[in-house]
Amino acid sequence: MSEKREIRAVAVGFSCMDVYEKIGKCYPTGNGVDWGVHLRRMGVPVSVVSVTGDDEYGKTMREMLTREQIEISHLHEAHGDTCQMKMDLIDGVDRVHLEEVEGVMASFSLTKEDKEYIKTFDYLHTDLFGNVLGDLKELHEAGVKVVMDFSVFSDDEEYNTDENYRHVDYAFLSYEQDDEYIREHIKRIQSFGPAIVTATLGDKGSISYDGNRYYCHGIVPVSVVNTVGAGDSYIAGFTYGIMQGWDIPACQELGAKTSAQVITKFEPY
Repeated sequence: MSEKREIRAVAVGFSCMDVYEKIGKCYPTGNGVDWGVHLRRMGVPVSVVSVTGDDEYGKTMREMLTREQIEISHLHEAHGDTCQMKMDLIDGVDRVHLEEVEGVMASFSLTKEDKEYIKTFDYLHTDLFGNVLGDLKELHEAGVKVVMDFSVFSDDEEYNTDENYRHVDYAFLSYEQDDEYIREHIKRIQSFGPAIVTATLGDKGSISYDGNRYYCHGIVPVSVVNTVGAGDSYIAGFTYGIMQGWDIPACQELGAKTSAQVITKFEPY
């Protein structure tokens, strides 16, 4: 009997530093970075394809990823500032984006070598702001399963197009509640090609649609310290379940458990 091949994942595109100047804290992050850290801690080999500046923030990003045993051979370094998100907290819990310093992320694009490297992976994660939307067709047709985080932007006219969903296997988005709108919205998205579309609903849990039925799941109640990273950690748990061949309720459950662990601390992983 042949040995089962190890599943590998790669986070592609956006990365940044979240900077809370008022309280003197910062940490490396980005939707795919957070996703990758959680998956690596679950035992999945993970790489990151992105860019940092040659500043102290870039050094911090590389040190963190190396410490987490994430492969960074295709994490580029460019002269300039690492992308930063200036952050604040409302009531000490809910995060607020104040300002983006785009830095070297503004000119990032995948090289031919990057794309050939990514094609060797089983799963890739990206979002709307990693400058890779135009590459998804090529990468998806090469056999890589695409996990896409649309965050709160899935109904924006700029992004709510069938082309943005066509080359995605597992689509995730954020919304406020389970209602008729979100059910029709995720059903429509799924019709363009994704196997499963999931909306995370904050403290109201999550809802998934696979073309046949809706699946609803609640949260794991915990004391909230910071909501940052809740969605990314949920996606990581759900993705891990997909990698293991679990059914949707089991994927949702691990997503909820992983998210609950994150929101009890300040950092997103």
